[in-house]
Amino acid sequence: MPAADWIDDTRTSYDTVAPSYAALLRDALATEPFQRGILALFAELVHAAMDAGSAPVPGLVADMGCGPGRLTRYLADLGLDAFGIDLSPAMIDIARRDHPGLRFEVGSMTALDLPERSVTGLLAWFSLIHVPDAEVPAVLADFHRILQPGGIVLIGFHAGSGSHLKTSGYGDHPMTVYVHRRTLTQTASWLAEAGFTIDAEMTHHAAPGIEGGFVFARRPHPAQGQTTR
Repeated sequence: MPAADWIDDTRTSYDTVAPSYAALLRDALATEPFQRGILALFAELVHAAMDAGSAPVPGLVADMGCGPGRLTRYLADLGLDAFGIDLSPAMIDIARRDHPGLRFEVGSMTALDLPERSVTGLLAWFSLIHVPDAEVPAVLADFHRILQPGGIVLIGFHAGSGSHLKTSGYGDHPMTVYVHRRTLTQTASWLAEAGFTIDAEMTHHAAPGIEGGFVFARRPHPAQGQTTR
């Protein structure tokens, strides 16, 4: 599928479902202790990176594919200077409405308008799932570019293999998005190829047949024998 097609289809799909998506997931973290724990660990690691002197702006974190901003808000409540980016203007409108004290921008992970080394943490929480395999290495390379040395990245995704076309969702509204499942090994390999050091790989068995994968990685300091990009 041409790049413009999958991006346009993803944007249109999430514009369509934005109100129902926001309503359905607004309080989802309240019943997800494992997800809250994973996010709390991410916040702790970002704070540690900040304390180590790797960040010019304390706790600045990019929530990539932020949707209606529920996780951006959660990270902010954990003491991080978090902001959100999403492809869908409708999602960003809701995020700005529901979380007026936070910063949200319309943007694409495939064309980030952020300066080099401008963030200390980067969260991609089930947002890379719509990016085709062929595009993922370039996206992760750009994540590496904008992350401070010592900064933390957390990727959350549907664990497994294969892809399927999602034609409806979040109240049976029409959608046209491919959902790509990835293994921990593949995701960690992509991150390593982009220049990251892998810290941890986790699988959450949320329900029978439903698995979430999580990979923590960091951009190493040049002193650790890595070249900067």
